[in-house]
Amino acid sequence: MSVLVAYASRHGATRGIAERIAERLVKGGLDAEALPVKAVRDLNRYDAVVVGSALYMFHWLGEASSFVRQNRARLAARPVWLFSSGPIGPDKIDVEGQDVRDAAGPKELAELKTATHARDHRVFFGAYDPHAKPVGLMERVTRLLPAARDAFPSGDFRDWPEIEDYADRIADELRAPIPARP
Repeated sequence: MSVLVAYASRHGATRGIAERIAERLVKGGLDAEALPVKAVRDLNRYDAVVVGSALYMFHWLGEASSFVRQNRARLAARPVWLFSSGPIGPDKIDVEGQDVRDAAGPKELAELKTATHARDHRVFFGAYDPHAKPVGLMERVTRLLPAARDAFPSGDFRDWPEIEDYADRIADELRAPIPARP
């Protein structure tokens, strides 16, 4: 079974998650590769797809959302899983006792899930390097504001065991025998 892990990433944290998912799928006995959504040319080559994007301001990157919209019929015709990468910091629970990832999900999640018939969506913690070159107007403006510069905790907050568990569950589901119809 061939699996595409397509992703959109600005600074590489989401790419790293996609690559780790693909590695785990291969370890689980599947043929998998991670590609940026802009590099995907032929979805028909794949039996299943995992699509992920970095989150900015509670939205997927435009290239990832466009990829889903442009390929909605092909994606809906095969098993699909979604993931988002975004929250940063050491705290998994906010001041109200809620999981930070629940609030961080993309605002377009319902549309993405409906378009793809996604089996699951996960939000993973990301990474932030304050010394990385800003990408896009919002990042450039934010970096100019002293209060904003210091508001974001720097570091790599990706939970690799959680990401690997997600990939292992996908592999298990794809390897499961299809029940015979009565």
